[in-house]
Amino acid sequence: MGVEEKMFTPGGIERLQATSDRENVPYPRGDGKVKLVNSGWLADHLDDSNLTIIDVQPDVHDYIQEHIPGAVYLTEGVLRVSNRGFPTAYSPNACIQESFRRAGLEAGSPAVVYTSKGAFSGRGDGLAQTMMAYTLAKYGHDTVYLLDGGLDAWKSEGLELSQEYPTVEPSSFVVGVRDDYSIGYEEFLRVKDNDDVIVLDARPKNVYEGRGPWRVAGHIPGAISLPWRSLMDDGNPARFRSNDELDMILEDHGVDRSKTVICTCGTGREATNEFVLLKWLYLYPNVRLYEGSFTEWVTRPDSPVVEGPEPRERRVETAPAR
Repeated sequence: MGVEEKMFTPGGIERLQATSDRENVPYPRGDGKVKLVNSGWLADHLDDSNLTIIDVQPDVHDYIQEHIPGAVYLTEGVLRVSNRGFPTAYSPNACIQESFRRAGLEAGSPAVVYTSKGAFSGRGDGLAQTMMAYTLAKYGHDTVYLLDGGLDAWKSEGLELSQEYPTVEPSSFVVGVRDDYSIGYEEFLRVKDNDDVIVLDARPKNVYEGRGPWRVAGHIPGAISLPWRSLMDDGNPARFRSNDELDMILEDHGVDRSKTVICTCGTGREATNEFVLLKWLYLYPNVRLYEGSFTEWVTRPDSPVVEGPEPRERRVETAPAR
């Protein structure tokens, strides 16, 4: 075990951090539903009989070409489906339950989730593993491990790859939704401007300031721009930056752990990255995810938006009349 020292996260709350910076895995200690592991840990536990390895690479052809031995493919595409025309709603509980059962998942047994840039497709952005980890925990899984750096980190260490498909017996997984993770539109609207609430927007800076694919440009008033990609390693979008770098980024953006932090983005997917980081890696006590995010926000009548780099529109100062 590495030496530990007292550290302070943004907001001045003490925590214990290994001086070797996340080498003591699963990380962090405690009973959080989602933790980080590294390639060495997974290599040592590859043959554990109760461990399920979930491959969420961007395309099934990526999985067919190469995957970690014993990994079962579970596309994140099963997690969401159109509901009454709204394109990014979560699938019905029964669908998610059946998908988890077919993957052999058991709520009380550990599951490792990983993705990659996609050796065949090249379409991987790194978000699939936080999206899957969030969803697993939300729907009742108790021990989810993220492979920090994903398959690309595994490959960089020269570890074994496979093209064999595992024999998986369906499980008896029973969905139990943890409703406190997410926040719906009505509650979000009611609390988002409170002094004890911070709203983050995980989309790229240019989309936050201007136009993306949505019918209107801009962002939700009051939301602070914190692009999810800025939290990740420059060369590997599935690996978090070092704790020291993350501390500085959160401090610079005023992400105070004493407040309720609401993570938003475009469709609720990018925001899972920041939810996982803050809730389970930084142990912030009050973190919520607005799953509808900007996609839902702009479908509501008269929802205001702000363009440009400021969270809110600046008031125009007028000279007093003479």
